[in-house]
Amino acid sequence: MTTHQDPATALPAADPGEIEHAATGRTGAGPWHLAARRLRRNRVALPFGALFLLLVAIALLAPAFGESVAKTGPNTNHLSDTITVRGQERNVVELDGVPIGPQYLAAKGRYMLGADGNGRDVMVRLLYGARNSLFIGLTASLITTVLAVTVGLLAGYYRGPVDAVISRTLDSLWAFPPVLIGVALGVSLALGGLDLGLFQVRGNSLWIPTLIIGVVSVVYLARPIRGQVLSLREKEFVEAARAHGASDLQIMTRELLPNLVSTVLTFLPVLVANAILLEAALSFLGAGVQPPDPSWGTMLANGVNLLITSPHLTIAPGAMLVLTVLSLNVFGDGVRDALDPRSRVKIGT
Repeated sequence: MTTHQDPATALPAADPGEIEHAATGRTGAGPWHLAARRLRRNRVALPFGALFLLLVAIALLAPAFGESVAKTGPNTNHLSDTITVRGQERNVVELDGVPIGPQYLAAKGRYMLGADGNGRDVMVRLLYGARNSLFIGLTASLITTVLAVTVGLLAGYYRGPVDAVISRTLDSLWAFPPVLIGVALGVSLALGGLDLGLFQVRGNSLWIPTLIIGVVSVVYLARPIRGQVLSLREKEFVEAARAHGASDLQIMTRELLPNLVSTVLTFLPVLVANAILLEAALSFLGAGVQPPDPSWGTMLANGVNLLITSPHLTIAPGAMLVLTVLSLNVFGDGVRDALDPRSRVKIGT
Protein backbone atom coordinates (compact mmCIF):
# COMPACT_ATOMS: atom_id res chain seq x y z
CA MET A 1 0.00 0.00 0.00
CA THR A 2 1.43 3.33 -1.04
CA THR A 3 1.15 6.29 1.35
CA HIS A 4 1.15 9.91 0.23
CA GLN A 5 2.57 12.80 2.28
CA ASP A 6 1.08 16.27 2.23
CA PRO A 7 3.48 18.59 0.32
CA ALA A 8 2.84 21.34 2.85
CA THR A 9 4.20 19.23 5.67
CA ALA A 10 6.98 17.50 3.72
CA LEU A 11 10.55 18.20 4.88
CA PRO A 12 12.88 19.72 2.27
CA ALA A 13 15.58 17.53 0.87
CA ALA A 14 18.84 17.82 2.77
CA ASP A 15 21.77 19.42 1.00
CA PRO A 16 24.67 16.99 0.46
CA GLY A 17 27.11 19.48 1.93
CA GLU A 18 25.00 19.84 5.07
CA ILE A 19 24.88 16.06 5.43
CA GLU A 20 28.68 15.94 5.17
CA HIS A 21 29.15 18.73 7.72
CA ALA A 22 26.67 17.07 10.07
CA ALA A 23 28.46 13.75 9.74
CA THR A 24 31.97 15.14 10.21
CA GLY A 25 31.14 17.94 12.63
CA ARG A 26 33.01 20.51 10.51
CA THR A 27 31.81 23.88 9.31
CA GLY A 28 33.02 25.98 6.43
CA ALA A 29 36.65 27.05 6.87
CA GLY A 30 37.45 30.77 6.73
CA PRO A 31 40.42 32.27 4.89
CA TRP A 32 42.54 32.66 8.04
CA HIS A 33 41.80 29.07 9.04
CA LEU A 34 42.86 27.88 5.60
CA ALA A 35 46.03 30.00 5.75
CA ALA A 36 46.94 28.56 9.15
CA ARG A 37 46.33 25.06 7.81
CA ARG A 38 48.56 25.69 4.81
CA LEU A 39 51.30 27.01 7.08
CA ARG A 40 51.04 24.04 9.45
CA ARG A 41 51.46 21.68 6.53
CA ASN A 42 54.55 23.46 5.27
CA ARG A 43 57.32 21.14 6.45
CA VAL A 44 60.05 23.58 5.43
CA ALA A 45 58.77 26.91 6.75
CA LEU A 46 57.75 25.73 10.21
CA PRO A 47 61.18 24.32 11.22
CA PHE A 48 62.86 27.55 10.11
CA GLY A 49 60.28 29.56 12.05
CA ALA A 50 61.04 27.43 15.10
CA LEU A 51 64.76 28.07 14.51
CA PHE A 52 64.19 31.82 14.62
CA LEU A 53 62.23 31.51 17.87
CA LEU A 54 65.07 29.41 19.28
CA LEU A 55 67.58 32.12 18.37
CA VAL A 56 65.38 34.71 20.08
CA ALA A 57 65.13 32.54 23.21
CA ILE A 58 68.92 32.08 23.27
CA ALA A 59 69.40 35.84 22.99
CA LEU A 60 67.03 36.45 25.90
CA LEU A 61 69.13 34.11 28.06
CA ALA A 62 72.28 36.20 27.53
CA PRO A 63 72.32 37.77 31.04
CA ALA A 64 71.82 34.37 32.69
CA PHE A 65 74.66 32.84 30.69
CA GLY A 66 77.01 35.73 31.34
CA GLU A 67 76.39 35.83 35.10
CA SER A 68 76.05 32.12 35.87
CA VAL A 69 78.29 30.37 33.34
CA ALA A 70 80.88 32.73 31.85
CA LYS A 71 81.10 34.93 34.97
CA THR A 72 81.69 38.05 32.88
CA GLY A 73 79.91 40.80 31.02
CA PRO A 74 79.89 41.67 27.33
CA ASN A 75 82.22 44.67 27.72
CA THR A 76 84.55 43.38 30.43
CA ASN A 77 88.20 43.24 29.31
CA HIS A 78 90.50 40.41 30.40
CA LEU A 79 93.75 41.34 28.68
CA SER A 80 95.99 40.32 31.56
CA ASP A 81 93.93 37.40 32.84
CA THR A 82 94.83 33.74 32.66
CA ILE A 83 92.61 30.67 32.63
CA THR A 84 93.21 27.04 33.46
CA VAL A 85 92.61 24.69 30.54
CA ARG A 86 93.14 20.99 31.28
CA GLY A 87 95.42 21.84 34.17
CA GLN A 88 97.52 24.30 32.18
CA GLU A 89 97.61 28.06 32.71
CA ARG A 90 97.04 30.04 29.54
CA ASN A 91 96.86 33.76 28.80
CA VAL A 92 93.50 35.02 27.55
CA VAL A 93 95.42 37.22 25.10
CA GLU A 94 98.96 36.23 24.19
CA LEU A 95 101.80 38.71 24.17
CA ASP A 96 101.62 38.93 20.37
CA GLY A 97 97.98 40.04 20.61
CA VAL A 98 96.42 36.74 19.51
CA PRO A 99 93.41 35.86 21.73
CA ILE A 100 92.64 32.41 22.98
CA GLY A 101 90.59 30.19 20.70
CA PRO A 102 87.34 28.33 21.42
CA GLN A 103 87.52 26.26 24.61
CA TYR A 104 84.01 24.80 24.47
CA LEU A 105 83.65 23.23 27.94
CA ALA A 106 87.35 22.87 28.73
CA ALA A 107 87.39 26.05 30.84
CA LYS A 108 84.13 25.32 32.72
CA GLY A 109 81.97 27.33 30.35
CA ARG A 110 84.29 30.31 30.02
CA TYR A 111 85.43 31.36 26.56
CA MET A 112 83.37 28.67 24.83
CA LEU A 113 83.92 30.53 21.56
CA GLY A 114 87.24 32.05 22.57
CA ALA A 115 88.15 35.65 23.31
CA ASP A 116 88.60 38.74 21.18
CA GLY A 117 91.57 41.08 21.00
CA ASN A 118 90.56 42.79 24.26
CA GLY A 119 90.08 39.52 26.14
CA ARG A 120 86.29 39.73 26.10
CA ASP A 121 84.30 36.49 26.02
CA VAL A 122 83.08 36.00 22.43
CA MET A 123 80.16 33.78 23.47
CA VAL A 124 78.86 36.40 25.88
CA ARG A 125 79.26 39.17 23.34
CA LEU A 126 77.59 37.00 20.70
CA LEU A 127 74.49 36.54 22.86
CA TYR A 128 74.32 40.19 23.90
CA GLY A 129 74.93 41.16 20.29
CA ALA A 130 71.99 38.98 19.32
CA ARG A 131 69.81 40.91 21.75
CA ASN A 132 70.87 44.22 20.21
CA SER A 133 70.59 43.05 16.61
CA LEU A 134 67.19 41.43 17.13
CA PHE A 135 65.90 44.44 19.07
CA ILE A 136 66.93 46.79 16.28
CA GLY A 137 65.56 44.48 13.57
CA LEU A 138 62.17 43.89 15.20
CA THR A 139 61.64 47.46 16.42
CA ALA A 140 62.74 49.01 13.12
CA SER A 141 60.35 46.69 11.26
CA LEU A 142 57.45 47.81 13.45
CA ILE A 143 58.34 51.45 12.80
CA THR A 144 58.53 50.72 9.08
CA THR A 145 55.16 48.97 9.14
CA VAL A 146 53.38 51.81 10.94
CA LEU A 147 54.84 54.50 8.69
CA ALA A 148 54.38 52.51 5.48
CA VAL A 149 50.75 51.62 6.18
CA THR A 150 49.98 55.24 7.09
CA VAL A 151 51.54 56.85 4.01
CA GLY A 152 50.31 54.03 1.75
CA LEU A 153 46.74 54.50 2.93
CA LEU A 154 46.89 58.28 2.52
CA ALA A 155 48.46 58.13 -0.94
CA GLY A 156 46.20 55.40 -2.28
CA TYR A 157 42.96 56.72 -0.84
CA TYR A 158 43.24 60.45 -1.50
CA ARG A 159 45.27 60.24 -4.75
CA GLY A 160 45.81 63.58 -6.48
CA PRO A 161 48.25 66.03 -4.84
CA VAL A 162 48.61 63.91 -1.70
CA ASP A 163 49.61 60.89 -3.75
CA ALA A 164 51.97 62.97 -5.85
CA VAL A 165 53.87 64.35 -2.84
CA ILE A 166 54.11 60.99 -1.07
CA SER A 167 55.04 59.08 -4.22
CA ARG A 168 57.79 61.52 -5.17
CA THR A 169 59.20 61.32 -1.64
CA LEU A 170 59.20 57.53 -1.82
CA ASP A 171 60.85 57.68 -5.24
CA SER A 172 63.59 59.86 -3.78
CA LEU A 173 64.25 57.30 -1.05
CA TRP A 174 64.15 54.52 -3.63
CA ALA A 175 66.83 56.24 -5.73
CA PHE A 176 69.50 55.98 -3.01
CA PRO A 177 70.92 52.71 -1.67
CA PRO A 178 69.75 52.20 1.92
CA VAL A 179 73.31 51.56 3.11
CA LEU A 180 74.43 54.93 1.73
CA ILE A 181 71.59 56.81 3.43
CA GLY A 182 72.11 54.82 6.62
CA VAL A 183 75.83 55.62 6.77
CA ALA A 184 75.22 59.32 6.15
CA LEU A 185 72.53 59.57 8.82
CA GLY A 186 74.27 57.20 11.22
CA VAL A 187 77.56 59.07 11.24
CA SER A 188 75.93 62.48 11.64
CA LEU A 189 73.55 61.36 14.40
CA ALA A 190 76.25 59.35 16.20
CA LEU A 191 78.26 62.55 16.61
CA GLY A 192 75.53 64.85 17.89
CA GLY A 193 72.64 62.62 18.86
CA LEU A 194 69.02 63.38 18.03
CA ASP A 195 66.91 66.09 19.63
CA LEU A 196 63.18 65.37 19.24
CA GLY A 197 61.98 68.14 21.48
CA LEU A 198 60.27 66.16 24.24
CA PHE A 199 63.24 63.85 24.62
CA GLN A 200 66.77 63.48 23.31
CA VAL A 201 68.51 60.39 21.94
CA ARG A 202 72.21 60.01 22.62
CA GLY A 203 74.56 59.29 19.75
CA ASN A 204 75.52 55.86 21.11
CA SER A 205 71.92 54.79 21.76
CA LEU A 206 70.44 51.77 19.99
CA TRP A 207 67.53 53.96 18.97
CA ILE A 208 69.71 55.83 16.46
CA PRO A 209 70.19 52.86 14.05
CA THR A 210 66.66 51.67 14.87
CA LEU A 211 65.07 54.93 13.72
CA ILE A 212 67.33 55.18 10.68
CA ILE A 213 66.56 51.65 9.49
CA GLY A 214 62.86 52.09 10.26
CA VAL A 215 62.63 55.20 8.07
CA VAL A 216 64.79 54.17 5.10
CA SER A 217 62.89 50.87 4.76
CA VAL A 218 59.45 52.50 4.49
CA VAL A 219 59.54 52.59 0.70
CA TYR A 220 59.70 48.79 0.38
CA LEU A 221 56.31 48.33 2.04
CA ALA A 222 54.60 51.64 1.31
CA ARG A 223 54.62 51.17 -2.47
CA PRO A 224 52.75 47.82 -2.52
CA ILE A 225 50.36 49.12 0.18
CA ARG A 226 49.59 52.17 -1.96
CA GLY A 227 48.90 50.00 -5.01
CA GLN A 228 46.57 47.73 -3.06
CA VAL A 229 44.67 50.68 -1.59
CA LEU A 230 44.22 52.17 -5.08
CA SER A 231 42.48 48.94 -6.06
CA LEU A 232 40.46 48.49 -2.87
CA ARG A 233 39.03 52.00 -2.82
CA GLU A 234 37.07 51.22 -5.98
CA LYS A 235 35.40 48.13 -4.52
CA GLU A 236 31.70 47.92 -3.74
CA PHE A 237 32.11 47.68 0.05
CA VAL A 238 33.92 51.04 0.09
CA GLU A 239 31.14 52.64 -1.97
CA ALA A 240 28.58 51.15 0.41
CA ALA A 241 30.39 52.53 3.44
CA ARG A 242 30.63 55.95 1.80
CA ALA A 243 26.91 55.82 0.96
CA HIS A 244 26.11 55.13 4.62
CA GLY A 245 27.90 58.33 5.63
CA ALA A 246 31.22 56.90 6.81
CA SER A 247 34.03 59.43 7.01
CA ASP A 248 37.35 59.04 5.24
CA LEU A 249 39.04 58.03 8.49
CA GLN A 250 36.39 55.40 9.18
CA ILE A 251 36.69 53.98 5.68
CA MET A 252 40.47 53.75 5.91
CA THR A 253 40.53 52.19 9.39
CA ARG A 254 37.42 49.97 9.24
CA GLU A 255 37.19 48.98 5.59
CA LEU A 256 40.64 49.26 3.99
CA LEU A 257 43.03 48.53 6.86
CA PRO A 258 41.68 45.01 7.65
CA ASN A 259 42.21 44.07 4.00
CA LEU A 260 45.90 45.04 4.26
CA VAL A 261 46.70 42.65 7.10
CA SER A 262 47.66 39.76 4.83
CA THR A 263 50.03 41.98 2.85
CA VAL A 264 51.69 43.28 6.02
CA LEU A 265 52.08 39.76 7.43
CA THR A 266 53.65 38.63 4.16
CA PHE A 267 56.23 41.44 4.15
CA LEU A 268 56.97 41.48 7.90
CA PRO A 269 59.46 38.55 8.08
CA VAL A 270 61.34 39.92 5.08
CA LEU A 271 61.41 43.39 6.64
CA VAL A 272 62.90 41.99 9.85
CA ALA A 273 65.55 40.05 7.90
CA ASN A 274 66.49 43.12 5.84
CA ALA A 275 66.61 45.29 8.97
CA ILE A 276 69.00 42.87 10.69
CA LEU A 277 71.21 42.76 7.61
CA LEU A 278 71.19 46.55 7.28
CA GLU A 279 72.05 46.94 10.96
CA ALA A 280 74.99 44.56 10.56
CA ALA A 281 76.21 46.51 7.53
CA LEU A 282 75.92 49.87 9.29
CA SER A 283 77.60 48.57 12.44
CA PHE A 284 80.38 47.03 10.38
CA LEU A 285 81.00 50.44 8.80
CA GLY A 286 80.85 52.24 12.15
CA ALA A 287 77.49 53.95 11.56
CA GLY A 288 75.26 51.57 13.54
CA VAL A 289 75.73 50.20 17.04
CA GLN A 290 78.61 52.11 18.65
CA PRO A 291 81.44 50.39 20.57
CA PRO A 292 81.75 48.96 23.12
CA ASP A 293 78.15 47.77 22.75
CA PRO A 294 78.14 44.45 20.88
CA SER A 295 76.22 43.54 17.77
CA TRP A 296 76.89 41.04 15.03
CA GLY A 297 78.09 43.85 12.76
CA THR A 298 80.55 45.29 15.28
CA MET A 299 81.87 41.81 16.07
CA LEU A 300 82.49 41.20 12.38
CA ALA A 301 84.32 44.51 12.14
CA ASN A 302 86.51 43.66 15.14
CA GLY A 303 87.29 40.20 13.81
CA VAL A 304 88.42 41.25 10.33
CA ASN A 305 91.82 42.39 11.60
CA LEU A 306 92.45 38.97 13.16
CA LEU A 307 90.86 36.90 10.41
CA ILE A 308 93.98 34.77 9.80
CA THR A 309 95.05 34.07 13.38
CA SER A 310 91.57 34.05 15.01
CA PRO A 311 88.89 33.14 12.44
CA HIS A 312 86.41 32.34 15.21
CA LEU A 313 85.91 36.09 15.73
CA THR A 314 84.14 36.35 12.35
CA ILE A 315 82.76 32.82 11.97
CA ALA A 316 80.61 33.01 15.13
CA PRO A 317 78.72 36.27 14.38
CA GLY A 318 78.62 35.48 10.67
CA ALA A 319 77.00 32.09 11.32
CA MET A 320 74.41 33.64 13.64
CA LEU A 321 73.62 36.31 11.07
CA VAL A 322 73.21 33.77 8.28
CA LEU A 323 71.00 31.48 10.36
CA THR A 324 68.75 34.34 11.48
CA VAL A 325 68.28 35.85 8.03
CA LEU A 326 67.84 32.43 6.39
CA SER A 327 65.22 31.35 8.91
CA LEU A 328 63.26 34.58 8.46
CA ASN A 329 63.37 34.42 4.66
CA VAL A 330 62.27 30.79 4.47
CA PHE A 331 59.52 31.32 7.03
CA GLY A 332 58.43 34.45 5.18
CA ASP A 333 58.09 32.42 1.97
CA GLY A 334 55.91 29.97 3.86
CA VAL A 335 53.69 32.77 5.17
CA ARG A 336 53.36 34.19 1.67
CA ASP A 337 52.33 30.81 0.25
CA ALA A 338 49.87 30.27 3.09
CA LEU A 339 48.18 33.65 2.60
CA ASP A 340 48.01 33.32 -1.19
CA PRO A 341 44.31 32.80 -2.01
CA ARG A 342 45.26 30.99 -5.21
CA SER A 343 46.97 28.23 -3.21
CA ARG A 344 45.07 25.00 -3.01
CA VAL A 345 44.65 23.00 0.15
CA LYS A 346 42.89 19.70 0.62
CA ILE A 347 40.03 20.21 3.06
CA GLY A 348 40.26 17.08 5.08
CA THR A 349 42.04 15.39 7.91
